Parts: sequence; C-alpha cells; structure tokens
Amino acid sequence: MPRWEPNAAGRLQDAALELFAQQGFERTAVAEIAARAGLTERTFFNHFANKREVLFGPTSERHQQTVAREIVACPAGTSPLEAVVHGLQEAADEMLEGLRVSAARRRKIIEATPELQEREEGKRAALAAAMAHALRERGLDTDTALLTARAGLLIEQTAERQWVQPGARHTLRDLLSSALSSLRAVINGGPT
Repeated sequence: MPRWEPNAAGRLQDAALELFAQQGFERTAVAEIAARAGLTERTFFNHFANKREVLFGPTSERHQQTVAREIVACPAGTSPLEAVVHGLQEAADEMLEGLRVSAARRRKIIEATPELQEREEGKRAALAAAMAHALRERGLDTDTALLTARAGLLIEQTAERQWVQPGARHTLRDLLSSALSSLRAVINGGPT
C-alpha cells in the first residue's frame, strides 16, 4: 500500500458512504472503510475520530464559522433574518454546492439511523448557537437572536431537503432564498 496518496479524507468519506448505503451504518467497521479506500485504519484515525465523524467531521465546524462570520459582516441595515440567510448562502457557495450527490447519500444514511439523527440534531443546535451568537454581536437581544437563528435553521432544512432531491437543479443559494420567501408568506398570512 502506498505511503501517501492525495485526498485520503475524501476517499475515506466516499468509501464510508458506499458501505453505509450498502450494509448500514451499524454493520460497517472502520477497517472496512479503510480497506475500501485503499488506506490503513491508522490513516482513517488520522482524519476522523470515529466512523460517525466521517459524516459530521470538521466540515460542520467550518460551516458554522463561515455562517457566523458572514452574518456579522452584513451591512448594518440588513434585517436579522436576511443576515442569517446571507450567511447560509455564503457557506453554501463556499463549502456545499459541489457536494449535492454526497449530501443526498449522507441524508439517506442519517434518516435510516437513530444514533445519527441525534448527532444531526446536535449539529443543528450548534449551528443555531453560532448564528445566535453572531446576531448578538450585531446587537440583537438574546431571545430575538435565538428565535431568528431557529427560523434560519428551518429555512436551511427546507432548502437542503429540496436541494438533495433526485433531479433537483436549483442551487442551494436559490433554494435558501425561496425558503425565506415562503416563510415570509406564512408569517404575513399568505399561502400555507
């Protein structure tokens, strides 16, 4: 086995997604993931703490940081919810748009595994906390910041669900805008 080949983390993620889809998350061992990727278990653990982290690894933290940074950077006149959607859009453009196929595969695996659903909820809670913190930096009070961040999560979940559907063509950025418009229509008494 070669000592080094490029994109080990990506190869491990691809191998894990294939194996999780074929035999289930619970029945897949780290050794199988490493072997499928043509790497060693040691290499796996150099990149991921455990097999859950293949699905939730450092990308989640970078995503939170990007969203928060972009919320804070919005011009002063930007409404809080527009700032949140802007942050989500910038993170989507920077980190997610090229990952639609793997995101769809990841979503199916998480939906089929209660343990992973709990971890996904934890990831969402961390994103909401990061967004609320950024909104407080913009001057919002704690309750309004948390409410706005949670509304942002609903927008993000709605857009992501549409984005990973087979045959979906719209960008995640556009779907985030559409979800914001839908939420505004509901709040203003429009179509539900």
